[in-house]
Amino acid sequence: MTTLTHRARRTEVGKNSEKKVESEEDANQDRSQDNEDTEDSKDIRLTLMEEVLLLGLKDKEGYTSFWNDCISSGLRGGILIELAMRGRIYLEPPTMRKKRLLDRKVLLKSDSPTGDVLLDETLKHIKATEPTETVQTWIELLTGETWNPFKLQYQLRNVRERIAKNLVEKGILTTEKQNFLLFDMTTHPVTNTTEKQRLVKKLQDSVLERWVNDPQRMDKRTLALLVLAHSSDVLENVFSSLTDDKYDVAMNRAKDLVELDPEVEGTKHSATEMIWAVLAAFNKS
Repeated sequence: MTTLTHRARRTEVGKNSEKKVESEEDANQDRSQDNEDTEDSKDIRLTLMEEVLLLGLKDKEGYTSFWNDCISSGLRGGILIELAMRGRIYLEPPTMRKKRLLDRKVLLKSDSPTGDVLLDETLKHIKATEPTETVQTWIELLTGETWNPFKLQYQLRNVRERIAKNLVEKGILTTEKQNFLLFDMTTHPVTNTTEKQRLVKKLQDSVLERWVNDPQRMDKRTLALLVLAHSSDVLENVFSSLTDDKYDVAMNRAKDLVELDPEVEGTKHSATEMIWAVLAAFNKS
């Protein structure tokens, strides 16, 4: 599991520098998906998975850190949150027994296609699965971390490469081949640095100039991205360009955020339960 740590000094950072939506409520939920983050780029709309991968990529090299073993599961968590925010899935009601987030099943709300291949592939898996599964189980299944050979069919393959190709199509990345002595690897350097800088600044501002000290008052997609960036171990990339004092403030506030009790936060008014369920799953792993 990832941890939020303080860097030693700046010198060290330099080195490591439903076929139709079933009701008006569902339709409104889809429309709100398009209207969130009004300050975002009007020309480029990114999914949470694309944003997480973009944050994890080395700009010039075009690949994620070889030491990062968290980003794969982080991207799958992003898929679940994205589907929930688009009104396609939700957590079963807690009922009288008040089940914990990690005990509640992921249920289908609408099988209407999203237009994103990874999201639609996951949606088909969730629709076809009986009995239903929990958030933590779905992250494991989609990542391929299961000992059950009959459930390997749920694994999403080549996720990073498929997301990278989406970003290439959107003009943010390009495709190159690099030789690493014994093998060649396809890489995706960043070409649209403006879009990545916009994304980084949005997250920096969310814990600095625009810090509200209450996750329920934060923009939902920004909150989700902070949780996913932490879970994918790419949050250091977001804050590394800050001065030392701002870096410490940003890290401490992000740490306070991800160390909140998901069970408590998930029950609050207007909370997006899937965000907190995904955080609870990563906290347990």
